[in-house]
Parts: sequence; C-alpha cells; structure tokens
Amino acid sequence: MRVTPASLRTGDGRMFQVEVELPTGRGARRSRRVLQVAYDQLNQTLRRLGQSGARVLSITSAADTGASGSDSAPPAPAAMTEPAASPESTPPAPRRAEGHEAVPVNLYKPKDPFVATVLDNYSLLAEGAIGRVNHITFDLSGGNLHYVEGQSIGVIPDGEDANGKPHKLRLYSIASTRHGDDLGDTTVSLCVRQLEYTNDAGETIQGVCSTFLCDIQPGAKVKLTGPVGKEMLLPADEEANVIMLATGTGIAPMRTYLRRMFEAGEREKNGYAFRGKAWLFMGVPTTPNLLYDDDFRRYEAEYPDNFRYTTAISREQQNPEGGRMYIQDRVTEYADEIFSLIEDPRTHVYMCGLRGMEPGIDAAMTAAASRRGLEWSDLRPALKKAERWHVETY
Repeated sequence: MRVTPASLRTGDGRMFQVEVELPTGRGARRSRRVLQVAYDQLNQTLRRLGQSGARVLSITSAADTGASGSDSAPPAPAAMTEPAASPESTPPAPRRAEGHEAVPVNLYKPKDPFVATVLDNYSLLAEGAIGRVNHITFDLSGGNLHYVEGQSIGVIPDGEDANGKPHKLRLYSIASTRHGDDLGDTTVSLCVRQLEYTNDAGETIQGVCSTFLCDIQPGAKVKLTGPVGKEMLLPADEEANVIMLATGTGIAPMRTYLRRMFEAGEREKNGYAFRGKAWLFMGVPTTPNLLYDDDFRRYEAEYPDNFRYTTAISREQQNPEGGRMYIQDRVTEYADEIFSLIEDPRTHVYMCGLRGMEPGIDAAMTAAASRRGLEWSDLRPALKKAERWHVETY
C-alpha cells in the first residue's frame, strides 16, 4: 500500500554505540572496540566496517547506555584497512528483534538507496477479481536494510518523469515480518495494487511505480529506501488486544501482525507468544479480491480463542439499509463489542487503507460511545495520545 511521504524523518541527533570485532592483522586474532556513532553517520560507518572485514556485534542507543553522545564516529583505525576476512571466519551478525526504542529508520536514503534483487512477483487475486494486486519479494542480502512490523519502505522506479528527472520514490507498507516470508532474515515483501484511473480527457492513466512493480520480473534490480514509520508498530505486550481495520492493500501491515502472532515458524523464531485477542475487519469489492484469505481463515481455525476474521464485500453483500456493505457498516454492526474491547487499556486499534473509511468508522464509534454516555470526539484523541489508535490512510 502506498503511504504519504510525510512520515519520512529528517535530521536526527541521536548517538549509537556500535560494538565491533576488528581484525588486528592477517591470520591474527580479532579485537573488540566500541565506537560512538552519530545517527546520520550510522549507515556509512556500518558499510565501511563491513568492507574492512570487521564484524558488528551490537548496536545500542547511547541514550539507553547513558553515553554522552557528544562525539561523532571516530576515524577508522589503521587495522581496518586490512583485507576483509573470509565469510567462514566472519559470519554476519544475526538480526536482533527491535524494541520500540530501537526501531530502524532511514537506513538507506534516496541519494544512496539499497539495490535489491526481485525474488518473486505473483498475483494475489483469484479469477474474476477487479484490478491487479501483486505480492513482490526482494532479496536484501549484502546490506543493512532491516525493519520491523508496521513500517514502510520506499521504492524508486526506473526511468524518468516528463521533465527528464528521475522518478521520485513511493512509499509502500511492508507486508512481511522482520524475518521475511521465508524466515531467512534477508527479504522484504510488498503488497501492491496497480493504480489505474481515467483523467479529464478520458485517457486511462496507470501509476508509475505501481505498474513498474507489478510488471517487474524476478532477477531485476530495484532501488529501495527506508525503512520509515513508527505509527503502526505492534505493541510489545503479548496479552494486548489488536483490532485491525483494512481495505484493499491496507492489509499489508495487518498481515505482518498476524503472521507474527499465529504463523507456526514465526512463533518459534520470534519468541512473541501472543495471548491476547486479534480481530481483523477486511473490506474488498468482491470475494476474489480478498488478499491472504486462506492464511487468515487458517489462523481463525487454529486459534479460535485468539483470532476473529470479519469481511465486508461491497459488491456482494448488503448493509441493513440495503446498500453496499462497506467496512464501516461492519464496524457499526459490531460497534458495541469493539467499544467494549477499546475500554480495555490493553487494546490497540489499527486502520490502514482508503481515507474514505474514516468518517464511517468515526460515526459508528460515536454512536457506540453515546450509548455509554461518552463523547467519541474526546475519547479518540485520548486513545491517540496513549498510542492506542493507529491510522495510516491515503
């Protein structure tokens, strides 16, 4: 799903402590050293360390360790000019789970993007669906591009715009967990709908980046930036309740949450033993447009006490007034149950998809709050302030 570039962060004065193991000479033992590195220099320093044969052991926020953070990264020691050691002697450091206090942001920027290789690209739609939606997976091996569930990644499409300048990046919500679809820690996947519309002249216009991605073939190279975003992060509390409201490709972050919660391999690898209640509301125009539907139904069958799945299929179902069934109609239908969950301080609500879904959902929650003698206009900002109401719409 494409999201607004407003979530990109610029300028960050944080400091990090990077613990590294340095080669002290060809064939000799390695020594450890802790470097103080400014955030803006972190990516460059890590790349330089990797080229030198050094092994990164840990990256810690200086604020967490009590370091002053007043110095920038020191110059590379002379030993770092030695040739890199063999892969067998210096395996890459494993990716560690990121807490909310250490979420990776802007590891790669537009002027220095990561060049990924396309591993797979296939349609997510069943026969008879409307439009075109693909699941695309990229190989991140050889770099430092890592992320957590709920973040977005930038894509710079090939080619130039009408003014002869390189195309600007587009942001897409990540559809894979931090471990990747194959749990190998070296991939990222996107869920992309090809944008297509008719302009005032009656011409059919196709989105530049979405078409580029839907058409791309395995083996092709793609420039990626990011990751960005902290709005849609999953709570660390394993007993939290998570209500998810998605339309179309807004399902991307929800898929990452649900895989982290209920996919067997993920549960074994990530140590996140979810014990709360998760409820997904998914809105699409037709049944063939349901994305990742088989997985969600499997989770519901395997974890009936923890997961509930409700769909709104606008061109096939009717709301109580006889109109099309949209996601806001489902929220109205279950508003009292949803509101009861929201009253639990452990409940988080995530909304992702078309901006048009927001007014209807607000109306449903306003009515449910009113029945309890409360004002939704007061409660929603309070939930937002408590970081329990998460919205990313377009």
